[in-house]
Amino acid sequence: MSYNRFTNKAVIVTGAASGLGESAAMAFAAEGAKVIVSDISIEQGQAVVNKITAQGGQAFFVKADVSNEEEVKNLFEQAVEQYGKVDVIFANAGINIEANVDELDSKDWQRIIDINLNGVFYCDKYAVQQFKKQGTGGAIVNNGSIHSMVARDKLTAYSAAKGGVKMLTQMVGTSHAKEGIRCNMVCPGYINTPLTETITPEIRAGIAALHPIGRMGEPKEVSAAVLFLASDDASFITGTSLLVDGGYTAV
Repeated sequence: MSYNRFTNKAVIVTGAASGLGESAAMAFAAEGAKVIVSDISIEQGQAVVNKITAQGGQAFFVKADVSNEEEVKNLFEQAVEQYGKVDVIFANAGINIEANVDELDSKDWQRIIDINLNGVFYCDKYAVQQFKKQGTGGAIVNNGSIHSMVARDKLTAYSAAKGGVKMLTQMVGTSHAKEGIRCNMVCPGYINTPLTETITPEIRAGIAALHPIGRMGEPKEVSAAVLFLASDDASFITGTSLLVDGGYTAV
């Protein structure tokens, strides 16, 4: 079954050079979106653009470090210059550095907050500004995590940032609902991405066992949730968090 829920819609995806971002960018393009692929890696980001255009889609690349507000502002300016508007953003870019609070270097804490929380704030800020300028409304999907809701050893800064994203999502999603602007968060469990490829089989099996479904998730399963939240199918949904976690947080 094929859908075209995003035909002629301009969609920004940050952290789009690999993993969940790449999967989402490809999925948006497959449903007719004009995709603005953004990442700090020019080579990998352009490779995603090439994949999209090779399949008949429309896309272009904008380099942006989401921790830099001016670069996020420029990202939106480039999107509008190219496509005349922005309809959707998937604020996906993020990193992790594992450490408990007593071991966590202050610079590492700040780096994670700058990217995982401030970066989402900048994306949401300029998305709302652009949507209001257009007068068309729009959809924001923030990438959260199961660890915005449940704790795990050594995820001090990561969980704090993702918890902040959860409340930011609720604030944006409710404060601007009457303007036709929706903001939601997708919360993945442990997903098979390039970041998990280095995990040993033993550790992978242990992680899989934490999910009642009995396995780790696939990027396309998260992308399906992202596209749902960004689409008109979710027109009565805002300020909420959608768990895509194989039951991880239910037990």
